[in-house]
Amino acid sequence: MTGLQAEKAGDTPAHAAAFSTAATVRELRIRGAFEFTPTVFPDNRGMFADFFQLPAFAGAVGHPFPLVQASHSVSRRGVVRGVHFTVAPPGMAKYVHCTSGRALDFAVDLRVGSPTFGQWDSVVLDQEHLRSTYLPVGVGHAFVALEDDTTMVYLMSGGYVPGNEHAVSALDPEIALPFDLDGEPVMSPRDRDAPTLAEAARLGILPDYETSLALDMAL
Repeated sequence: MTGLQAEKAGDTPAHAAAFSTAATVRELRIRGAFEFTPTVFPDNRGMFADFFQLPAFAGAVGHPFPLVQASHSVSRRGVVRGVHFTVAPPGMAKYVHCTSGRALDFAVDLRVGSPTFGQWDSVVLDQEHLRSTYLPVGVGHAFVALEDDTTMVYLMSGGYVPGNEHAVSALDPEIALPFDLDGEPVMSPRDRDAPTLAEAARLGILPDYETSLALDMAL
């Protein structure tokens, strides 16, 4: 047993025999987007979990994740970030995890020509279940922080290039994301002034469905 396995298993043969890193995988209603829920190992010290597992990821998505950049954000309750996306090409895929606090995380299909164009699905990311979401190339990402000090970690398949990064309004009534906030969302000027989905389509900045699928499978 490796040192890492011993740390998870509690250093006893009985625990080692029961040790498993299996993750539960669920495809969201947006094609190519997935939810990953790891096995959590609690004990008297706290807990341990693998929030990213390459075999589970590649088995579900069909290819490994080419990590180029890892980032994190910290948000107070009521902050809304997104809907962010990268022009395709080059496109960018994201694997998102919450290490502290609680967030309602959204995958929004911005791929022109997709059967679910303009639709969304959501996952609660928190410290209890330790879920993560995968957003393939062309799928927009947004979330609302449900607690103070909500910390989000992003694994990304590409580096940040300002000219390639765009946003669609998270407040667009056509998309109708359910933030359920008591007051006004806290947003950056860029996100608050972002175009609606229809405006972004007229501007020609939205990713194409078939192009996005090809770019994602080539990662």
